[in-house]
Order: sequence, then C-alpha cells, then structure tokens
Amino acid sequence: MTDTSVILALVVVAALGFDFTNGFHDTANAMATSIATGALRPKVAVALSGVLNLVGAFLSVEVALTVTNAVVKIQNSNGTPKPELLADGGSALLLIVLAGLVGGIVWNLLTWLIGLPSSSSHALFGGLVGATIAGLGWAGVNWTGDGSKLDGVVGKVMLPAVMSPVIAGVVAAAGTWLIYRVTVGVAQRFTDNGFRWGQIGSASLISLAHGTNDAQKTMGVITLALIAAGRWTDTGTIPFWVKASCAVAIALGTYLGGWRIIRTLGKGLVEIAPAQGMAAQSSSAVVILASSHLGFALSTTHVATGSILGSGVGRSGARVRWRVAGRMVAAWLITLPAAAVVGAFTWWIGHLLGGGLAGALAVFVILVVAASLIFLRSRRMPVDHENVNDEWEDARPVERVPAGTAS
Repeated sequence: MTDTSVILALVVVAALGFDFTNGFHDTANAMATSIATGALRPKVAVALSGVLNLVGAFLSVEVALTVTNAVVKIQNSNGTPKPELLADGGSALLLIVLAGLVGGIVWNLLTWLIGLPSSSSHALFGGLVGATIAGLGWAGVNWTGDGSKLDGVVGKVMLPAVMSPVIAGVVAAAGTWLIYRVTVGVAQRFTDNGFRWGQIGSASLISLAHGTNDAQKTMGVITLALIAAGRWTDTGTIPFWVKASCAVAIALGTYLGGWRIIRTLGKGLVEIAPAQGMAAQSSSAVVILASSHLGFALSTTHVATGSILGSGVGRSGARVRWRVAGRMVAAWLITLPAAAVVGAFTWWIGHLLGGGLAGALAVFVILVVAASLIFLRSRRMPVDHENVNDEWEDARPVERVPAGTAS
C-alpha cells in the first residue's frame, strides 16, 4: 500500500468520524421539541431520526457537490482538476482535508461537551478554510466561485448562515401566532394531543431533510479526497460507496442521541408547548429542504434554533431565555474562525513534520488524543435519555446522574 493510499484511508476514517459527530450533535435539531413536549419518548425519537437520516442521505447530491467544489479551488476554468494540487500523489491536498476535518470534529466535540448547539456545517467549513489558507494561501479558498454570481464559500455557506435562522424564525413566529389564533376557545387537552401527533410528522420531515443536507457534506469531503488521490475525477458526481458509508455514519451518530444539546434546545431556550413545537419543526423542515434543493450548505442548527426562538416570540406570554440564546449566537459567530484556527494549526504540525505520511499520522494522532480527552471529561456529568427533560436551571443546566450512564 502506497503512502497516498494510507493517507487517503486516514482521511476517509476522519471524515466518517466527523459525520458521526454531526449526527449526534444535530439530533436535537429534529427531535428536541418532540422530546420536550412528550410527543415522543427520547429513545424512540432518536431511533426514528436515525432511520430517516439514513433515507434522506440518498435523496440528493446537490449539497455534496457544493462541498466538493465550493471551498478549495480544485478546478481550472474548464472544470478539470488543477494538476498542481495533485502533485506527489495528492498528499498535499489530502493533508489539508485531514487537518480541516480535525478542526471540525474538535469544535463539534467541545460544543457538545458544554451542551451548546453550534453549527457542525460551519465547523467543517471553518476547518477546511483554515487548513486551505495555511497550505495554499488566501487565494486557495474558493470565496466567490467564478465571480459571475454569488457562489463559493460566501454564497453557499456564509450567506445562508445569516439568512436561514432569520427566515426560519419569522416563519415559526407567524405559524405559532396563527395556530393560537385559530385554536382560541378549544380545550388545551384536545389541542395538545393533536399537535403532538403533528410534531411526530414534522420532526420526521426534519430528520429526512437533515439527511439530505448534512450527510452530504461528508460525502463532498470524501469525494474531494478521492480527487486529490487520483481515485476519482468527476467533480459532478459522488461514488455510491461514499453515499452509503456517510448515510450509515450519520444515522448511527443520530441514534447515539447527543443528549446534552437536545436538553439545551428542548428545555433551555423556550418552555415549549406542542403547538409551538409543531410550528417550529414545520418551519425548520421547509427551510432545510428548500436549501438542500438549491445546494446551499446551511446549518440545520441555525435553522432549528431560529425556529424555536420564533415559536417563543409568536406565543403571547411565552418565556424566552435570551441569555441562553445569546450564548448560542456567540458560538455561531466564533465557530468558523475557531475551527479554522484548529485546522490551520494541525496542518502546520503536519507540514512541520515534512507532510506526507508522517505529517498525516501526526494530525490523526492529535485528533484521537483530543477526542479521547473530551470524552473522558464528559463522564464527570453525563446526560442521557433519563434526565434530558429535567427542569432547566440557569445556574446549573445539567443535573448529575449516577456514573455509568451514556451521555
């Protein structure tokens, strides 16, 4: 096996690891409100979400192609891969991709540890952008595509990051207001039961949409690595084995639960009633599906959070914890640059060791050590399906439970 093949294998393993963290980091986007209102039992909710993520991953490849082509300038003007990026068996580009994945995974795990719903998508893009700048300079990043339209990182990543939570929040606020307007005078026990059933349907749609958007981001990264290694040349399609492996990885991660973030979104932002939950989930599903169709690699976390906040604004008298929301927005603002710094740093370590196989192995070891330390730290105060719906306390949002339970 050649050095390039080993590096490619490390990249694929790291990419599937990111996909796995993406799954449990973003389960809350689909199921937090359904769990909070009791529409679904926690374990049933994550199992349903995992299955639908698996199915959704096969429904489209537009976002995957965006990731393959929108971050690193890998193509000439005629659409063919740049030969200078594929020199030395593509090991230079593979090191950039691997370092970028480390940036994304480490940020995902850190924010999961503190129960903060940040964007897995922006963590991935931030890591890739940072590693690309470190390895190729600012000109190596595909900021605006071909320049004739708003494309590349700006048009496909940054613009949706700003617009999507605002749009989702407005839609959810309007939907929540309308629901309570229409159901005035109807006994709450009837409306709550009906909207809980509606939540199951809307949560299922979000899970399906999440698969069509987030699983594809890893597909795009692996395809980029295959192009770098000379194992794939078509920038307009995705190999089937890549689709299948990414679908399985994100589904398994989703089933794991990500209970810390589910708790924050379900209990920390707004005390959610079933009607609000249905309005928030329906808004999220519409925005995510529309964006996936257009190839926008948006953050499902931004969309879901915007929808939940909108549902609180739209319900008269609802309590919105703006302090918690402020922490989330702060995390959104620093996700891209923070992941970029980690990506650039790990690329520098690999490059310092001469690049190639030695550099890639060093980067991979950094990833394993960092992930292990974060996991061990999480065991001090675990959160699982049994305490995810405990009452929220601003000063201490997570209750200690007996050791040995899964977080």
